[in-house]
Parts: sequence; C-alpha cells; structure tokens
Amino acid sequence: MPDSPTPSAAPPAAPLSVIVAGGGTAGHIEPALAVADALRRLDESIRVTALGTARGLEKDLVPARGYPLELIPPVPLPRKLSGDLLRLPGRVRASVAATRAVIDRVDADVIVGFGGYVALPAYLAARGGLLGRGRRVPVVVHEANAKAGIANKVGARGAARVLAAVPDSGLSGAEVVGIPVRASITTLDRAALRAEARAHFGLPAEGPVLLVFGGSQGARTLNEAVSGAAKELAAAGISVLHAHGPKNTLSLPETDGVARYVAVPYLSRMDLAYAAADAVVCRSGAMTVAEVSAVGLPAVYVPLPHGNGEQELNARPVVAQDGGRIVADGDLTPDYVREEVIPLLRDPARLTEMGRAAAGAGHRDAADEVARIVAAIGQERRAQ
Repeated sequence: MPDSPTPSAAPPAAPLSVIVAGGGTAGHIEPALAVADALRRLDESIRVTALGTARGLEKDLVPARGYPLELIPPVPLPRKLSGDLLRLPGRVRASVAATRAVIDRVDADVIVGFGGYVALPAYLAARGGLLGRGRRVPVVVHEANAKAGIANKVGARGAARVLAAVPDSGLSGAEVVGIPVRASITTLDRAALRAEARAHFGLPAEGPVLLVFGGSQGARTLNEAVSGAAKELAAAGISVLHAHGPKNTLSLPETDGVARYVAVPYLSRMDLAYAAADAVVCRSGAMTVAEVSAVGLPAVYVPLPHGNGEQELNARPVVAQDGGRIVADGDLTPDYVREEVIPLLRDPARLTEMGRAAAGAGHRDAADEVARIVAAIGQERRAQ
C-alpha cells in the first residue's frame, strides 16, 4: 500500500503586533516606552510600533530606545476660538487616515494609548476610522495624570481595558495600576551606585546632596529659590546637583568648604542623579512623581501654578504617606530652602523614614502589569 501523505505542519503564528501611542511630552512617551520594554521582556517576539509626530520628543527618544516610529500629522486641540478650530475637522481626518494606514501596515492586534494628541487619532482609527468601516482593533487606555485629558476620555469609551495611575482620575471603571516606569529606574540600587554617581557629577563622596530639577526646560521658581540659598546650603555642608534647563543660567556666589554646587543644563543620566541624591526639589508631573517615589527619595514637590491643578493631585498620594511635601510655587523662596529644606537634609533619620514611605507609595511593577494586560488582549483578539 502506498504511504499515506504526512500532514503538513501549520505555519507558525505571526508575532503579536502592538502599537503604543504616547507622543509629544516625556510624560506621555516614557510610560509608552516603559510598556514597550516590558512587552519585550514578556515575549521578545512581540512587535512593538510607536506612533508619534515629527514635532514631539518621540522623534528622538523612540529610535534611541530601538523601536520603529511611525509619524502621523499632529492634532493639537485649540484652547480658544481661532482659525485653528475651523481647521480641526480636516486635521483630524488626515491624522486618523494616516493612523489607520499604520494599523493596517503593521497588522496591529492591540493599541495601548497614553493620552495626548497622538493617542486621540489612534483611538478613533482603532474603531475603524471616522466612518467605522475598517477592522476594529482593541484598545487599552492608560491615564497617568490625576485628571484625565480629553483624548483618554474619548478612548475610554469602548476600550477593552481602562487603566489609571491613581484613583478618581475621571475615567469610569479605571483599574489603578500606577505609572509604567522604565526598569533602569524601578530596579535602581541607589546605595550600590552612590559612589559612582557622585564621582560622575564631581560631588563629594560624603555629606548630603540635594537634587533640583524642573523638567527638561528647567523651572525659574526652583532655580531662583535654591540658588538664592547657595551660601547657606554650603555652610550646612549640603551639596547641590541642579539641572537648571538649557536656556537658563544660575548666578552662584563663591563658597568655601567641601560642599559643591554643581549646576548643569540637563541631566541625561537620571539614574545616576537619583543615586547621588538624598532628597529632591522638583515639579510634580505624573512621571516625575512616579520615578522619584519608585527610587525612594524624599521630595519637596512644587506643582506648576498653571493648568487645572493636576500636578498637586499627582503628588498627594505620596505626601499622604509621608514620602514628601507639597509647596506652592509662590511659597518656594530662598527663605523656605533655608528654614525647611536645610534642616531636612541634616536629619538622616527623617530622610530614611520619608524615603521608605515614598517607595511604599509607588507601583514598581506597573509596566509589567500593563504589558501583561496588553498581551492578553492581543491574544484574545487572535483567538476570535
């Protein structure tokens, strides 16, 4: 009898395809990239594509982290009546169409959005475009801020899962998972890196160090308040590592003693900056609060005085657990640094207590948790 034909093996399934949509500012991009990294750790075959625009920071940050970046037209939402408002419908159509082309080209199984003007076209395109005629793609929404923005409010309607950094973000039914933070921060061993970090910045090996930063562009209030107390900080034996922003400069007095005041335009090695420090004075953007609490640093949070107050809300959970303090922008002065910050830096027991509380307030595994949720939803779609 002739041999019966051997059944051919089924072709291997194509790798899962995920689009991360978080562009514009570091507050949207960093959580997106943290989840991308976590997806790769979960399954190195997963294909991750980042969505962005040519005007956002993602054009530099995403390729540097090794992910393909697909560019779409930006859709900034006008805040007042103007010609931009009249042009908005056309811009939305063009951006959604471009996003839909990316979805089809990479054969996306799931989209995870982090808000902002990149996420909104992704959410609309995932529903099949403005006409709803294309293949629908499941969406996971993550809200990092204490108050959800318009894009995520739109995306949450019909999303497969809605996630948030803190309770009461304004998204109904959101699951609180924290903010995804890159592994180099969540696994940072500050004590082990302390000597290397201080040598890197030219700081003394011993004595307290205050880290000051106000975001990528710096913050005038922080710059003036801390530099205005430079003499008293030096006299107290406290060194300062201060990122003042690329467009700003500091006028520092001559000081004596071992303590140093190191002023730099920008900190490209935040891991080493955190490792060198004993406490922080900073703004309270969602990503900043997540990173500072993840590494267990006591902080004086100075919320931006503009917007709808979300920066103060971002810091409240950490402050409620005694991991930091909130100081109004107008109250941060050289006198405040002299009367409040210097005594804190000179109290090692208090710093240790606050650092432990800060670390306990964070969600170190948020990136891995979001990655597991995204991958599971992608696999569910494959099984349908």
